[in-house]
Order: sequence, then structure tokens, then C-alpha cells
Amino acid sequence: MSVPQLTLRAARNLHLAAQGLLQKPRRRPKPSDVTAAISRMSLLQIDTINIVARSPYLVLFSRIGSYPQSWLDDALLGGELMEYWAHEACFLPRKDFALIRHQMLNPEKMGWKYRPEWMVEHAAEIEKLLAHIECNGPVRSADFEHPRKGASGWWEWKPHKKHLEGLFTAGKVMVVERRNFQRVYDLTSRVMPHWNDDLHLIHQQDAEQQMLANSARSLGIFRPEWLADYYRLKNISLKPLLAQWQENGIVTRVDVEGIGEMWLHHEQLPLMEKAEKNTLRATHSAVLSPFDPVVWDRKRAEVLFGFSYRLECYTPAEKRKYGYFVLPLLHQGALVGRIDAKMHRKTGELEIISLYLEDGVKPGQVLINGLHSALTDFAQWQNASRILLGNIPAVLASSWGEGWEISPESP
Repeated sequence: MSVPQLTLRAARNLHLAAQGLLQKPRRRPKPSDVTAAISRMSLLQIDTINIVARSPYLVLFSRIGSYPQSWLDDALLGGELMEYWAHEACFLPRKDFALIRHQMLNPEKMGWKYRPEWMVEHAAEIEKLLAHIECNGPVRSADFEHPRKGASGWWEWKPHKKHLEGLFTAGKVMVVERRNFQRVYDLTSRVMPHWNDDLHLIHQQDAEQQMLANSARSLGIFRPEWLADYYRLKNISLKPLLAQWQENGIVTRVDVEGIGEMWLHHEQLPLMEKAEKNTLRATHSAVLSPFDPVVWDRKRAEVLFGFSYRLECYTPAEKRKYGYFVLPLLHQGALVGRIDAKMHRKTGELEIISLYLEDGVKPGQVLINGLHSALTDFAQWQNASRILLGNIPAVLASSWGEGWEISPESP
């Protein structure tokens, strides 16, 4: 059987289709779209930076359109989602508890996320904390005072925060809700009352194979070396697994222009005819999060999209190339640029500090209109009443001026 030949554009669009980013949503979102989008991605990475909308909310907005951010909080509180270490700290479907339980039971292998010496040294105090939760219900680290007022920095976290983080990594407590984005912890035995390690625990190898299968499905099209990074798995033998998947019809080998051999997940096969004819159309223009699955593997983003990206918020200001919190811009299947932006919530203004187009991107009217629409939607979702423009390409400035007013979003 001949190997299907795909253009790079077709490969990009198959990946975006798997991620839910090929076309702009055609209907208003509903609460169930939140968990459906997360299930489609397998993971939703968490980050706390809120210079614009916090990352997990933005990743969902890029896919399902304008929705109340409380829907994500509600899904966690309602038990549809859970939090744990996956790619990094992530929301994932509660049903996937079985996939990561073996990590909880071996927290010593979790590196910096778990400090065994701390847990041993403070064992008596930690037992009292667990007893307090059992008797009094869920807690936040904010419920406990720091013994040294004025302490700051992660290295001076108050003891109870360190206790709770250790218990969370060890699977003794779980996050049951977020209040003002602060974690609220309850006993795992209370959150998962029907779970029994002796009966339900999945062997690590089987769990990792399922995580790799999730990664393949969520990527849609992939090179083997991209799979393990999705859940940050180590020491994975992929060759026999790919052979098994191919034999079972789970994946199909394809040849992609400029990349070579790649593998297509069977859920994307209905799009294959259009992909081979290079008629699979991408219509979506959107602002992406730096922690979006499309770009969180920087090497993958460079190979698949020719998009070289790094997050510079931890880089000294004088050494930054693009800005503090730079957001990729997606337009019709390509990553065409990036913006350094800030949401001024008190004045209702979204400031585009800088906008950069990628080398070789020709800003015709379709792209100009697409980016204008994407930025308007992005601002409107955050309840901005105006967009302010700073350093942007002259061709955009000639169309957009110094900014524009945003009409209130209709209910």
C-alpha cells in the first residue's frame, strides 16, 4: 500500500482539527463544551499569570469561543475535572484518575514537586493537618497564617502550603475547587470514595500506554518523539507500540512535505481525502496562550509551524526580544505572529503593547481582517471596552489607527 503524501499545510490543519482549532465555533458555547474541549486535548495546563486572562481560561476560549470563565471552575467543583501533574500542573478529566494514580503512590519519583525530607521532618504536623481536614472539611493554604510575617518567595512558603503541596503530589489530598484561583484541598478518600488501590490501580506500563494513546489522539498527526512530552513521560519505548498501533489500525503512516514520516491517528481519517487533495480548509483566527498544547512543545511548534517561540516573563526586561507575556496569533492554519498584551481591568482597556508578524507573512486584507476580528473577540470576552495599540506593523496601523472601541457583548 502506498504511503499517503501530505503537504505541510495539510499536516498543520489535521493537527489543528484534532485540537479543535481548525474552524471558528459556529454556535454559542454551552457548559459541557468545557469538559469536551479538555477531553479532546487530554490536558489543560494551568498557569497563574493574569496579565491577560489566565492561561487555562484562554486555551478554552480559543476553542469554544466566548464563555463565562466560571464554567471551568464549575466543572472542577462538580467533579468532572481534577488537577494533577501531567505535562505540568494540569486540569484533566476526573475519569483519568486511574492513569496518574501510580505517580501519586510514588511521589519520590516526582523530582522537585515532592520533598520527602520535608514530609518526614514534619510528619506529626502533617498528620494533624489531615485530621483537621477530615473533621472540618476542605482547606486552602490561605486558611493558615505564616509564622514569619512579611516572608515572600516560593522558598519561604509557609509550612502549611508546603504540607498541602506535598500531600497533593502524594495523592493524599485533591483539589476540589478554586476560589479566586486558589486551590481548595480535600481528602482523596472523600473525593474518590469508591476508589480502591488494591482493586482499581492500573500498572504503570499500561497507564503510560493509555497516556501515549491519548497524546496520539490529541495531536492528531505526530512524529514519535512528540508523544512522550505530552504527559512528560520518561524512558518510553515507542517502536513496538507504534507497530502494534499500526497493526490494529490506530495509526497510519504518512509522508509530509518538509518533515518526512509522520503518523496519523485514525480519528483523523475522515479528513484524509481532503488532506491529500490539500483542500482541508482552516478558517480560524485566534489568540493562543503560551501554554496552549499547540505551542507548549517548542520544538514541535518549530518543526510543524516554523514558529520559534519562548516565554520571556522570567527573562530580565532588558534581554527580552518580544515582551513579558507574548501570545501567539493563529490565522487560517498558520502561526502568523505574536502579541505582547496587557488587560487593564480597572479602565476596561486591552493594551496591545507590541504586535509582531512572522518573517515572510504578507498582511493582505484577509489576514488584517482576521486578526482584527480575533483581537476584538479576545478583548470583548475579557469585558474590555477599547483596544489600545502600541508598536505594530505600519500596514496594520494604517488600517487600525491607534485602536478601536469594543461593543458590549450581547447576552
